[in-house]
Amino acid sequence: MSAVALPSSDAATPPAHSTPAGLRGLIADWSSDQEAFHVAWGKAMMWIFLLSDTFIFGSFLTGYMTVRASTTVPWPNPSEVFALNVAGADVPLLLIAIMTFVLISSSGTMAMAVNFAYRGERFNAAALMFVTAAFGEMFVFMQAFEWSKLILHEGVRPWGNPMGAAQFGSTFFMITGFHGLHVTAGVIYLMVVATRLIRGKYEKKGYQIVEIAGLYWHFVDLVWVFIFAFFYLW
Repeated sequence: MSAVALPSSDAATPPAHSTPAGLRGLIADWSSDQEAFHVAWGKAMMWIFLLSDTFIFGSFLTGYMTVRASTTVPWPNPSEVFALNVAGADVPLLLIAIMTFVLISSSGTMAMAVNFAYRGERFNAAALMFVTAAFGEMFVFMQAFEWSKLILHEGVRPWGNPMGAAQFGSTFFMITGFHGLHVTAGVIYLMVVATRLIRGKYEKKGYQIVEIAGLYWHFVDLVWVFIFAFFYLW
């Protein structure tokens, strides 16, 4: 009596991850919402936004360097333009140094807020986010003081200034103003997230929103490092 050959289990069972080929396979992949990288949409969209913002700031700073290198009129001396009078003596870049210290310090408090959030300590995380927002507000107020000093006392305008190249005013107000708007938006963003954190709005969703807010804030701080180097140290 001849034995009947049974199909092997490997031949009978289709592969677990088989995918139709051709156009039908492409449509199946697209409609099944497959993830190539396991990254939350919120974080991915923030990275895309920061990438686009990098191009904008990069274009502004490249334009600034081009204008400054090509102008035939002497560029104002930053040590003199941004000096702060203390007890009758002009201290170069004193206000700018304080602004930079405040903004860089805010990165540390934001990093601690993210750490507390992932540990589930939402009240500590929210408190540190409010501290970070307070640092941001201090930075904006000091920048407003710097602008008022340049406009009211030094006579700097976007179309000219009495201290040298006319392009100084336009590039300075455009780039620092654009960065100041980012800081202001970041302060509002942090305060909204911190308030919702205290109210327990992210108990079910998780606390990744704190990390996403932190990405934005660290980007703002990093951009200021380049502005500080190009405008105040060059």
